[in-house]
Amino acid sequence: MTVQQESVDLDLDGALSPEPPLDRRPLVSVILPCLNEATGVGICIRKALGAIKEMGVEGEVLVVDNGSTDGSPEIAVAAGARVVQEERKGYGSAYLRGLKEAKGQYLVMGDADDTYDFSEIARFIEPLRENGYDFVMGTRLKGEILPGAMSWSHRWIGNPILSTMLKVFFKTRISDSHCGMRSFTREAVQRMNLHTTGMEFASEMVVAALRENLKIHEIPITYHPRVGDSKLEGLRDAWRHVRFMVLFSPSYLFRLPGFLLVAVGLLAMLAVAGGPRALGSRTWDYHVLLFGALGTILGYNLLLFDVLAKRFSMEAGFAKREQWLKDLSRIFTLERGLVLGGLLLLAGLGLEVKIVFDWARSGLPAMMAVRGFTIGLTAIVIGLQTVFASFFLSLLLIERR
Repeated sequence: MTVQQESVDLDLDGALSPEPPLDRRPLVSVILPCLNEATGVGICIRKALGAIKEMGVEGEVLVVDNGSTDGSPEIAVAAGARVVQEERKGYGSAYLRGLKEAKGQYLVMGDADDTYDFSEIARFIEPLRENGYDFVMGTRLKGEILPGAMSWSHRWIGNPILSTMLKVFFKTRISDSHCGMRSFTREAVQRMNLHTTGMEFASEMVVAALRENLKIHEIPITYHPRVGDSKLEGLRDAWRHVRFMVLFSPSYLFRLPGFLLVAVGLLAMLAVAGGPRALGSRTWDYHVLLFGALGTILGYNLLLFDVLAKRFSMEAGFAKREQWLKDLSRIFTLERGLVLGGLLLLAGLGLEVKIVFDWARSGLPAMMAVRGFTIGLTAIVIGLQTVFASFFLSLLLIERR
């Protein structure tokens, strides 16, 4: 069978193709990514087309083939789907292509392995059409997971951990953040501005929906055992989700440990800045001072990373614009950063010069000014970090303007 497929260049910017005229636009587009799904793709297409017919609306099923070698595209065409080819590998790449090619006003996504019941499409369209929601997610955890549909480790370890991380990092109540059956409006897709090309696409979509304050609705679904071979790669795919969430919520990676290290480091340095301190049956001195200096420098470095990473994430469209960073951007100037860093640098250098001068004047005995030397070096390092970070942040602000 000769397959009638469409193939056009894709700019992976998450943008939809120009909307077709209203009189030629289907109401519903169902998007199925496909990589060697010969066993299940036809079943999913027939269920989806049957559901669209029952709804009494115009619709289409769009299959995005990602390099199948088992005849999946031919099966999809025979079942009534429109097929496009996406050469760039990856779960996200396939969906980005599908979102770009889809013509419907309401879009439904799901895997082509028959794990999701596409005969229930109406349940995913009604909240968008009748209740004003922007984004509808299925939840397997509040629905039913049939025997054999999900491994024990995924059900009780992987999925709960990833969903909990998303709840904590991005302040959401979504119960099953990695359920693959979802629906949304064309406008919602344009607002989400999706980019990632791998399995982390599922997490990015939820994060982007929260960032844009989309109106989200969850519905319980039944999750079925898949037909055909699984494409998931366990720990590797889980790590991609974790990496995405950490990278695009940098405060949990930088700010919290940064504040903790600075607070503990400064307290330790202050405790022994004037001399040894007795605590319990022990006397604490230089070791506490050195570890305090290390914690202070590392913590301050993490806080600078937090500001720079959040600034970049905001401008790239991945993170919400937080008020504290808006205020910082308003009052911060390169000159002020240079003055603050310069003062710290000069203070540290001044202390070091004094130590060396006093040492030379006393006849160059064995150098024992560990306390003052450590405090001075800490001020020098933090001052230099402030100077260079000021240049970097100013560069990001110039780019924003």
